[in-house]
Amino acid sequence: MTNKKDTIVALKSSEMLYNFLENTQLHKKDFAQMIGVTLSYVYNLIDETIPFSTRSTTLERIATVMDISPEEFSEYKIPQDPILIDETIEFIKDKLKEKNISTVQFLKSFPRKQRLDMVDLLRGARPLPLDWEDVSVLAKILDVDKKEIYQYWELRFKQLLKTSGFNLDANKELAEEMFNCARNYIMKH
Repeated sequence: MTNKKDTIVALKSSEMLYNFLENTQLHKKDFAQMIGVTLSYVYNLIDETIPFSTRSTTLERIATVMDISPEEFSEYKIPQDPILIDETIEFIKDKLKEKNISTVQFLKSFPRKQRLDMVDLLRGARPLPLDWEDVSVLAKILDVDKKEIYQYWELRFKQLLKTSGFNLDANKELAEEMFNCARNYIMKH
């Protein structure tokens, strides 16, 4: 006698993907763009014309869109590349839960060309964009105030300055003045 847990584990990755697309009514073309592959590749995965992907990046993207752990795919092997888990990603995920926005709804809120970047952001492979326009679009989609998301943008900008050789401690007054100007400008517009 098999229990429900055994049945779930026995489900093939291609079946899991097919069921997800059917249940969410997500068009295969949209899904392909979200994970950075061709439409024919998605059809081949579902039809099992080709073996299900073993590439960590692809599996993580698929799992991110499906809102599951990549370990649920038997083909997944934990990658050696570091995954970025920071306050910004947690903030975004918390807001999605708080506002009851599914990952698919969130991704569909962006223009098609930006969806892959957002998938990579959610899976920890890409940091928050530096471009304030992109961040403000993110804030609008999450329905959060500019003040609330500004702090994460400033942290991201400070990370960039540090990695570029800018000593934030030695240039504390200059950095504070720069961010005061940026904050004032952003809050006015």
